[in-house]
Amino acid sequence: MIQLEQVDRNFMVGEQQVRALADVNLEIAAGEYLSIMGPSGSGKSTLLNIIGLLDRPSNGKYRLAGRDTTGLDDNEQARLRRESLGFVFQFFHLIPRLTAAENIGLPMILAGIPAEQRQQRIRQLLQDYGLTDRADHRPDQLSGGQRQRVAIARATVMSPQILLADEPTGNLDRASGKEVVRIIEQLNNNGITLIVVTHDPELGRRARRQLHMVDGRIVEDSAGEHAHGSR
Repeated sequence: MIQLEQVDRNFMVGEQQVRALADVNLEIAAGEYLSIMGPSGSGKSTLLNIIGLLDRPSNGKYRLAGRDTTGLDDNEQARLRRESLGFVFQFFHLIPRLTAAENIGLPMILAGIPAEQRQQRIRQLLQDYGLTDRADHRPDQLSGGQRQRVAIARATVMSPQILLADEPTGNLDRASGKEVVRIIEQLNNNGITLIVVTHDPELGRRARRQLHMVDGRIVEDSAGEHAHGSR
């Protein structure tokens, strides 16, 4: 499903080059539940952004479902991202002026899905995530847990194969965080590939496979048979 070969990501900070990823080799099979852990600045979010086609490697190859993404132009990457990937972030990234239902439906509008089909799918997701009575509320009228459920519904409205979650419980109280974890793990049980970046060791340990990163390299991979970065 996901293959990274000798991937580097370099940034210029002032006149200094910073190597955010260094020679990362990684394979993730369809349906896996994987956590990526490590200290701040270890490259976790950079790796997630490359997997999510939000950023490009400086060197190396990234194949998604057998397709080499390295040479795709921005429009082709955007289409592949829309069709294959869903994103959940710590700070929700909902559009403030839109209602919960409108936020959920936004990816379908961008994909040109007819209104009737959109409404049916939105109604189903609102029901699935216990948000039916919040459909017409804007984000500032929702609790943190409700906002994250809206964000998960928006992330999965296009039925992606892969869900990428960057600190999905980092902005939530314990009870809301547990509910969000239950929802994303159920999505994984239903076949979606789940990749979670987290500072929370308790959340990280829940994943069936755990990566640890330091200084842009994968230094530990609990699935020993998988290739990983040089040490």
